[in-house]
Amino acid sequence: MSRDIERWLERDPDPDTREELRQLLRSGDEEELRQRFDGRLAFGTAGLRGIVGAGPNRMNRLVLQETATGLAHYLKSRQGQAASRGVVIGYDGRPDSRQFAGDTASALTAQGIPVFLTARVAPTPLVAFGVKHLGAAAGVVVTASHNPPQYNGFKVYWSNGAQIIPPHDSGIAAEIDNAARAELALLSLDQAEAQGLLTWLDTPFFDAYRRMVEASPLLSNHSQPQAISIAYTAMHGVGAEMAETLLADAGFDRVYSVAAQRQPDGTFPTVPFPNPEEPGAMDLVIAEAAKHRATLACANDPDADRLAVAARTDDGHYKMLTGDQVGILLGHYLLSHTTPEQQLMGTSIVSSSLLEKLARAAGAGYYQTLTGFKWLTNVAMQRQDPEHRFLFAYEEALGYTVGEVVWDKDGLSALLAFAQMTAELAAQGMTLWDRLESIYRQHGLHLNAQRSIALDPAAPAVGDKLRADPPKRIAGQAVTAVDDLKASLRVYADGRTEPLDLPGSDVLIYQLRGGARVVVRPSGTEPKLKCYYEVVEPIGREESLEQAQLRADARMADLIRQHQASLAE
Repeated sequence: MSRDIERWLERDPDPDTREELRQLLRSGDEEELRQRFDGRLAFGTAGLRGIVGAGPNRMNRLVLQETATGLAHYLKSRQGQAASRGVVIGYDGRPDSRQFAGDTASALTAQGIPVFLTARVAPTPLVAFGVKHLGAAAGVVVTASHNPPQYNGFKVYWSNGAQIIPPHDSGIAAEIDNAARAELALLSLDQAEAQGLLTWLDTPFFDAYRRMVEASPLLSNHSQPQAISIAYTAMHGVGAEMAETLLADAGFDRVYSVAAQRQPDGTFPTVPFPNPEEPGAMDLVIAEAAKHRATLACANDPDADRLAVAARTDDGHYKMLTGDQVGILLGHYLLSHTTPEQQLMGTSIVSSSLLEKLARAAGAGYYQTLTGFKWLTNVAMQRQDPEHRFLFAYEEALGYTVGEVVWDKDGLSALLAFAQMTAELAAQGMTLWDRLESIYRQHGLHLNAQRSIALDPAAPAVGDKLRADPPKRIAGQAVTAVDDLKASLRVYADGRTEPLDLPGSDVLIYQLRGGARVVVRPSGTEPKLKCYYEVVEPIGREESLEQAQLRADARMADLIRQHQASLAE
């Protein structure tokens, strides 16, 4: 390891991380040194993400330069026109992001690949948009999204504007390993600009995204926007300027931003964990909404690719909508504004099954993918045709995309669509809760939950155990079919089988009599099991939604308790 450390110190361009490493050497902290040099930060379909610090197993300038060099070599080997098409680069508001983006540009331009670099912080959806808009070979955004402040990341888009999928991830990873063993070539940004290899993306580029959103027929419903008001937070991220602009363009003149969270600040001083799903993260925007009696309290995560919503209830309080509820409402709304038979929509295997029921009932095309927006958008491109155009996709972790403006989750256009839907309902004398109830009364109340279960690292693989002895009943409910994604096969209770059109993955999906479902997904990085649960509760003609909700809650609690107990046996 000592030779690896010496070589790292020789190559590292950053005096701060060199000194950090020297301090670790002086303190004799062998365990910390092993963590940093025992392997390399893995590059996968999500790119890189890790804690900022010195060493190959951390995010730092040298890792970024090696990663960008590897990306350059891969692009030149796979796309003959990469040297003319270029790469779009954007970055978020974390302390190192601008420097990391500059290092990425320096490495790419040194390989002769032109770079389009945002002149200021940019929401992640704008980078995805920029790849298609500029006809680039790829896109890179330096962001750790909603991770804690000590993290940063490097996310890659392919030339189709969607996140990379296999085999690109492993191909880029191999080239990064090669770059880590070779001398690095770099151009300063001034040199790159002088040689015509660097173009700054400033206001005209940001306005191009704005115009594309305005031009989308799916985002042009200006039905009495003045009927509602919106409290908004960027959660110390980069979404405020564009979010406020899009809402203003659409006529929403009562938008109240949380001042303390409006400007980019990668230290996230008012939230311990800048993820809208975390308890307490929405407190300030809900307080802002209460102050103005706003209809909605909305949040983008720090890179603005996710959307969270709380809505005012009849008693004046604010209640969070789940990611599934936002997705169902948007899906229903968009189907009502199009010719459904000509549309295509999809969601992930762990999201609510209700979107499929809405799509089938309306005659729209529907598809399902593994978790991750990289699959939702890449599969959408493969599935759509002149008769069925892509309309909408979502995943329960607050990710949504509307139409073809951005081929990734986009919290900005989703915010606009949700506001327009809410205003339309208000003009009809309805609330979001009214619309949800009408959907539930037609298709059943769908309740979803997720739990993670710690496993004994020394125990046999839980997936193998479940496959060797598949359960016939879960929580007293008969298993009617099991989808084994590892075998790409659905097995019915009567022994019939049929193939699944999904990539191989260590996932088991148990379909239960009565519409309930359990999804079991072992973690690939730590000894735990992720379990996703869904119950479907019919609502009687004469009963209230609250009565059905109580039954659904009880069924969910029983399903979770009994299923988790069975896993411990």
